[in-house]
Amino acid sequence: MSTNQFHKLPKGLESYWRTSTTLSSFPTLKEDKRADVCVVGGGITGITTAYQLVQEGLKVILIDADQILNGTTGHTTAKVTAQHGLIYDEMMQHFGQEKAKLFYQANQDALHYIKDMVVKKRIDCDYHEQDAIIYSQSEDDDLKVLKEYEAYETLGINGELVYDIPLSLPVKSVAVMKNQAQFHPLQYLQALVDEMVQNGTEIYEHTVATDVEESQGLSVVTKNGSKVSCDYIVAASHFPFYDGQGFFFTRMYAERSYILAVKTEKTPPEGMYYSAGQPTRSLRYVTINGEKVALIGGEGHKTGQGKDTLKHYEALRTFGDEVLGVKEILYRWSAQDLYTLDKIPYIGRINSGHPNIFIATGFRKWGMTSGTAAALLIQDIIMKRENKYEQLFSPSRFVADPSLKKFISTNMDVASHLINGKFEHPTKTPDELGMDEGGVVNLNGRRAGAYKDENGELFCVDTTCTHLGCEVEWNHGDRSWDCPCHGSRFSIHGDVLEGPADKPLEKL
Repeated sequence: MSTNQFHKLPKGLESYWRTSTTLSSFPTLKEDKRADVCVVGGGITGITTAYQLVQEGLKVILIDADQILNGTTGHTTAKVTAQHGLIYDEMMQHFGQEKAKLFYQANQDALHYIKDMVVKKRIDCDYHEQDAIIYSQSEDDDLKVLKEYEAYETLGINGELVYDIPLSLPVKSVAVMKNQAQFHPLQYLQALVDEMVQNGTEIYEHTVATDVEESQGLSVVTKNGSKVSCDYIVAASHFPFYDGQGFFFTRMYAERSYILAVKTEKTPPEGMYYSAGQPTRSLRYVTINGEKVALIGGEGHKTGQGKDTLKHYEALRTFGDEVLGVKEILYRWSAQDLYTLDKIPYIGRINSGHPNIFIATGFRKWGMTSGTAAALLIQDIIMKRENKYEQLFSPSRFVADPSLKKFISTNMDVASHLINGKFEHPTKTPDELGMDEGGVVNLNGRRAGAYKDENGELFCVDTTCTHLGCEVEWNHGDRSWDCPCHGSRFSIHGDVLEGPADKPLEKL
């Protein structure tokens, strides 16, 4: 498929999940409010947390910087599984058998919670039990998959080892985790939102949380100056909007990945597939208008780094052609998620100095179960109930192996991009851009970001990220400006699309 053909497709701003769901809309917060709990972030973590706390009889206000369900939750592959790639053998080596088993149990609890909600509330969200499958193709990956299956056996995970999958791929060993699931995440979460609203929960969209005040109790301060006073704050905003001296920007990094929804020559098989090797390949089906459509994902890379992002979509299209034969690409979109130093999410009290402020982040692209597990853990802590997962996910933890090595490499990478960006001197001028083209240019002797739309209108911004001063790069596939240091993303107008930045780029 040519680049021009990709340009005729939706520009990655809407996913199938978004376009196939009629979502409620909510006003912007314009006055001060009071609640027991203020939840910041309207994805699966924030909505599930708010829902559970409402069931406990607490008054909850939920705010979102954009629209609810328009972040990572609205752009996921929507696998509901405890199989988070090749994780359990590695986790046993670094944390021991007991903690690896706790991680599995936390995600299984989340899966059962979602299933129970679907059944109990009779939610029509295309929920289907599926096996989660990791396959190897090289000798090195084969050894990893075999070790992973050994970890399954040690931890008592319900699985099996096979040597074939129903795809046109030469595979070696295959680790199968049984009785996992897939669903339509927005149809599921919309049902929770509807019930919360009926119970009096207040939800506000286009309300950007910028800070926390702690002088007289707790207050979430928003961009327009309005505040939500509360007893507890839950930052479920992807990157925590409030750092609380946790220095999370030094302890996490952002990765983007890509998804195509395609009609195929061969019917997509049952099961959810994930490659052990790189670049990652993910495959599951979704039913659209009574027809099985393949969701092909992968091509993960650090945000703002690497090749032209449009080429990631092209690579997924090529893979789809090889395994199923591509007839038509219906949708394409991308998603971003955060990785912690040790690959286990940060969930719980932000630190001991702020016992009533909670965060949930670092889901490593497995947010359906991780986000649900986070909600259940935070619910228990707020309700002063013991939860066996609290220590495992504690945001204050620091495990020397592997965290120290990853901390050094992550921040060396940040320093490298910070320095290199400052010494880059582009020669291309805005006049040289073609229609629907963006890039870093020389604007009157300074580094600038420019995008020329289909009508020839030019949009120029200062490329210095408003978070910590790194230089953003052009994301061709999604037409955005992405920061290679901490993953902030900005629109062609300079508006913030994703944090940690909370201020727009300067328009030039």
